Amino acid sequence: MPVTHLTPVVPQISECSGDVLKIDHLHFSYPDGHVALQDVSLNLCAGEKVALVGPNGAGKSTLMLHLNGILTGEGNLSVGGMTLEKKNLPVVRAMVGMVFQNPDDQLFSPTVFEDVAFGPLHMGLPEAEVRKRVEVALQRVRMESYAERLSHHLSVGEKKRISIATVLSMEPQILVLDEPSAGLDPRARRALIHLLREMPITMLVSTHDLAMVREVFPRMVIMDNGRIVADGPTAELMEDEKLLTEHGLEKL
Repeated sequence: MPVTHLTPVVPQISECSGDVLKIDHLHFSYPDGHVALQDVSLNLCAGEKVALVGPNGAGKSTLMLHLNGILTGEGNLSVGGMTLEKKNLPVVRAMVGMVFQNPDDQLFSPTVFEDVAFGPLHMGLPEAEVRKRVEVALQRVRMESYAERLSHHLSVGEKKRISIATVLSMEPQILVLDEPSAGLDPRARRALIHLLREMPITMLVSTHDLAMVREVFPRMVIMDNGRIVADGPTAELMEDEKLLTEHGLEKL
């Protein structure tokens, strides 16, 4: 699969048709006129693990906020074949497991069990199914013994795992994480890397942690100035020092 880094627009190199996520020619400007996304096209298929990297202000967070309709720009976006539009928002939001950088933005219930159960309960699922989903989600992040713990008493690393469990309990098609390794000590970061690498789910992860990208994500998408400027195999893009330097990144 060739590495592509053209200016100003990079063709989508993935051979898949975007069965999990398909973005076509997405544009977005904030009310103050700042253009945050320019002609962004991106496909993700089932099982892909993709890192979204680039300097601050590149448009990464803006792009991620489009995936569940928090922001809405011009262009086409679909998740699991379902177009992102007002009538489909509840379903699409359940399909996109969004994990924010600060876990305290996601954990607000007294106990871990209640936090992880929140999504399935609001999906109207019966109690037995909710309990099953909570159990499975906590097992997937290796936190099954924490169900009755108080969320606000946990470490940052533990909170990040529980935050992931809160979206896994909704059985999303894609897991979207914003800076998952930020604020973690080396041990917690290493545990998170193992978790993400082993988790069998489609992922799109925005991060500045290029060492983690090299270990976990076979595909890397580089954004700068609201555009995708490169999309290719991580191992190859990581060796392109000129490309990385041009877009605010450092070769490891």
